[in-house]
Amino acid sequence: MPAKPVLWITRTLSANTFARARQSYEVVFDEHDEPADSETIIRRSAEVDACIPCHSEHFSADVVAKLNPRLKIIANHSVGVDHCDLDALKAAGIVVTNTPDVLSDATAEIAMLLLLGAARRAAEGDSMVRSGAWTSWSPSFMVGHQVTGKRIGIVGMGKVGQVMARRARGFDMQVHYHNRKRLAAEEEAGAVFHDSLDSLLDVSEYLSLHCPATDTTRGLLDAEAIAKLPDGAIVVNTARGALVDEQALLEAIKVGKLAAVGLDCFVTEPGGNPAFAAHPNIFMLPHIGSATFDTRDAMGYRALDNLDAYFAGDAPGDKLV
Repeated sequence: MPAKPVLWITRTLSANTFARARQSYEVVFDEHDEPADSETIIRRSAEVDACIPCHSEHFSADVVAKLNPRLKIIANHSVGVDHCDLDALKAAGIVVTNTPDVLSDATAEIAMLLLLGAARRAAEGDSMVRSGAWTSWSPSFMVGHQVTGKRIGIVGMGKVGQVMARRARGFDMQVHYHNRKRLAAEEEAGAVFHDSLDSLLDVSEYLSLHCPATDTTRGLLDAEAIAKLPDGAIVVNTARGALVDEQALLEAIKVGKLAAVGLDCFVTEPGGNPAFAAHPNIFMLPHIGSATFDTRDAMGYRALDNLDAYFAGDAPGDKLV
């Protein structure tokens, strides 16, 4: 019987993912569950045939140049691949895959949670009750911003953006979007397309970011873009922290240009931006958009599907390079 391919899983995935992986692969796993640094990635590449990394492992051009040719495929446990230098990996002959589609519902749920939480002052209210500071009430107490019937602008109408649009319609929100190309009418489902970001910003009482971080989108929401939003707009980001100029966002909160913000991702992760903590109208979560039991299984299985296809001699369904 031929030896099983050796698979390095860099982080703690779901128990079901590990169980399935061990059926077909010799699994290498470091129980300390910390991000693998460049030296570890390079060293492991000489010991394994495949790798399932997360967004925490960075395959820069410098790292790729030092990888052992034994490593043939990187099956990312993520949709985003901005931690991978795809050009360098392609030149090295290493196949790269990701896990699209399966986390769209979970991520859109968190986006809607952030939108509602930011609008209705959830962090403030929770803290008040927990601390025992809720001692009075009046009609002016904890007044927030209504969501129902308002305009939402969605930047990036891929799978997650489309699910977010459906969730927003459940609150009778008017959906507007900006995308690299206009969707087909059946996918658009009545949403209003804007061929420029500026046009979308002008009408977005709520703005939700769902695009990848690329050379053209990093810093997309900067001071100039925020200035184009209606006064008192609310911004939600469940995509990538690099999309946002955090200092500009902070200034907009301080001066009241933005009424509130909901963030699940930050420029620095883990940790976030300590300066945000002083502002109760910045509602924050620790990058848990896809963190449901169902989705973690689905992501692990999708990565393994790609590996199974590769080692069977087929092209993985989610092959990027």
